[in-house]
Amino acid sequence: MAKFRLAYYGFVPHPMFLETCAKDPDLEVIHIPLEASTAEAVQTLSSCHGYYVMASRDELPLPLHVHAELLGKLPNLLVAASYGAGYDPLDPIACTAAGVALVNQAGGNAEGVAEHAVGMMLACLKRMPEAHAAMIGGTAQNRATLMGRELRHRTVGLVGSGNVGTRVAEICRLAFGCKVIAVDPYLDAETMKARGVTKVDMETLLAEADVVSLHCPLTPETRGTINAAAFAKMKKGVVFVTTARGSIHDEDDLLAALNSGHVASAGLDVWELEPPPTDHPLLHHPAVIASQHTAGVTNESRANITKIAALAFSDLAAGRMPPRIVNPEVKPRFAARYAAAFGTHLRED
Repeated sequence: MAKFRLAYYGFVPHPMFLETCAKDPDLEVIHIPLEASTAEAVQTLSSCHGYYVMASRDELPLPLHVHAELLGKLPNLLVAASYGAGYDPLDPIACTAAGVALVNQAGGNAEGVAEHAVGMMLACLKRMPEAHAAMIGGTAQNRATLMGRELRHRTVGLVGSGNVGTRVAEICRLAFGCKVIAVDPYLDAETMKARGVTKVDMETLLAEADVVSLHCPLTPETRGTINAAAFAKMKKGVVFVTTARGSIHDEDDLLAALNSGHVASAGLDVWELEPPPTDHPLLHHPAVIASQHTAGVTNESRANITKIAALAFSDLAAGRMPPRIVNPEVKPRFAARYAAAFGTHLRED
């Protein structure tokens, strides 16, 4: 059987990807350099069966996002695999229409992201951002003005109960004795109970949670979900944390809620534009702790997500259906296209 040919643009998140691919003689990996023109990149991709795609939408040039326009120029493409769990630059509907499987690396960076989210909860409750700002501004006099709160026994509300949300729930329950409630329209109550959370609706979560933490993908359904109306329904003094994706929460509405004091503090790892402009008001708010979409950027998480991505490509090279297909409805057409390209049928083992 011919080699499975795949390409990536610019860089891979960790050397583990290339190291793992190098062990499979049936994979041919092509590097498209950052300085390549769009036309050169598309020409290379047009001969490939696989495209390993940057997961952060602002890192990847728009013409190389996996949308209908690009897919129309890639007749041989069978699979597009996101660098991480998120897949902002890839359109599942367009992939399905083109017979292309969209694969992500869900769960691969769950530990790194979960630890980051809980760290932000603790920093916000203990008012570390405000203490830091006061010390820099020379106003750190009476320590009682920075009286904090403890995470122990508080109610943590999770929007999303997937791999990251489940690990956040575990840390909060076992280490801090928290009650964890969650909204997830794709999971039933029994499944969520097995993951250590109580299924509630959004109204209940907003009304009861001391900490609201986002762990859902950015989709048309979730875009703008946490807006002025949602912030208003949260408890006064709530802590808001997101390590999910920018655009799920409205940044202007969050700023207003912080300025009014309704939201006490926020931990923000994701932004509408990444990185945000240096004069972004949320970056300069004393009750905000910020990071640059680095929750999953740990050596361990990066090694893990790149290894499982490489193994997914190896599965395809060996004639096996890959795991973590985001658009499972594509499977029949995807399998037929694979059989036409390689003369063999994909196995589901």
